[in-house]
Amino acid sequence: MPMDYFLALDAGTTSSRSILFDSKGDIVAIDQIEFNQIFPQKGWVEHNPEEIWETQLRTIKRVIQKANIKPEQIVSIGITNQRETTVLWDRDSGNPVYNAIVWQCRRTTPLCQKIKQENYDKIIFQKTGLVVDPYFSATKIKWIIDNVDKAKKLLKEKKLCFGTIDSWLLYKLTGGQSHKTDHSNASRTMLFNIETCKWDNELINYFELDPSILPEAIDSNSYFGKLDKSLIGVEIPITGILGDQQAALFGQTCFSECEAKMTYGTGGFILFNIGKEIYHSKNKLLTTIAWTINGDTFRALEGSIFIAGAAIQWLRDNLQIIPNSPSSELAANAVPDNGGIYFVPAFTGLGAPYWDPEAKGAIFGITRDTTKEHIVRAALEGIVFSTKDVVEAIEKDSNKKLISLKVDGGAAKNNFLLHFLADILNVEIIRPKITETTALGAALISALGCGYFKSFDELKKIYKVEKIFKPNMNEEKRNNLYYHWKKAIDKIRNF
Repeated sequence: MPMDYFLALDAGTTSSRSILFDSKGDIVAIDQIEFNQIFPQKGWVEHNPEEIWETQLRTIKRVIQKANIKPEQIVSIGITNQRETTVLWDRDSGNPVYNAIVWQCRRTTPLCQKIKQENYDKIIFQKTGLVVDPYFSATKIKWIIDNVDKAKKLLKEKKLCFGTIDSWLLYKLTGGQSHKTDHSNASRTMLFNIETCKWDNELINYFELDPSILPEAIDSNSYFGKLDKSLIGVEIPITGILGDQQAALFGQTCFSECEAKMTYGTGGFILFNIGKEIYHSKNKLLTTIAWTINGDTFRALEGSIFIAGAAIQWLRDNLQIIPNSPSSELAANAVPDNGGIYFVPAFTGLGAPYWDPEAKGAIFGITRDTTKEHIVRAALEGIVFSTKDVVEAIEKDSNKKLISLKVDGGAAKNNFLLHFLADILNVEIIRPKITETTALGAALISALGCGYFKSFDELKKIYKVEKIFKPNMNEEKRNNLYYHWKKAIDKIRNF
């Protein structure tokens, strides 16, 4: 019998990827193409939506060739994407009216400040679980409509479409037949009510938008449409969509309350499953929809660490004290402890739970005995302490304890980092065999959506653990190390 396959489209911030999984959850083939980053002026970040679409389509064709399979063997397609990035396009022609405004773009800072001055940020937080920030989609949509004449014209004619990257790709994949998104992506726009799971008319009116531009927001494991036959010669159902961080949570099979995942990339994102309840954070975390499946909506608390793997890149590229990122593990293990060094990697301010954009990075405790190995070790420890800060905030908000933490991303390959993380958090750290958990989550949600798998229990059988790191540090030492980290944080915030 021919094998069944599931295609995950992973539309990232710097590249388009297609990953083909078999029915056992193993990777069969990967293809990736980078696309251009556009910086029109300081603080502005854009992408060409057509380039995103073209590179994504090329990876689909190439991954099928690499796997040497027939397209007919692909059971379903799942999409995962960089969240918040905003595209507006002509409903008839499918042509974008402007470049995609990327989640990193800060051009709408003045509008966000105005919202806060009007005290409307409290209403937005209550309805959406989000803090008012240029990060999210609503102010990006308004900027394009206010500044692009074609967008204004199409809006009057009811021919303007908005979408995050999942919606944009879905529209193109289906030949313009489907303008939809899922609840996880909708919850990142600042226009979606996370209690009612509907677009919020009050917010739409506040931003002077028209509901006709919005995609239909449906369950994450829905039938979203089918691949246009003209693209690769067959029609394939698209039956799952999740934003990238939610997809990683799903790919890590964190289906139950108090389960969490941490993705260590350039920065770090932790999502903590809070089940069907809604907690509005008192500790500057975001509440987001994890997924809606068969009408049941699960939510998550989310915390962002601005600098994680980027700290190791800085040691490699700027200080040049390590030749490559993997060598940081050897350097950290070459010394018995941090030698009193505390490294706070606040290169771009502090993220959750501090949200202090003015904070600067610092290295404390340097003496004549300090070596480069101490500094490398302290940098890795700083990533762990930053994670501890967010976990503490999550536990205060939810009044629940972290059970374990599943990790993925580039820095999750570092054994020293994960051993120290287990010690400081005092929980088991689980590293999966397949670290492409974002793409795996997209594949699994589509497999659930098309009925290939029937339950979470079936999906859990696919998940494979590569290694478990168990805590092995006494409480006094743990508390002492974290106490000095907190002192370092206080210093940089009052510098």
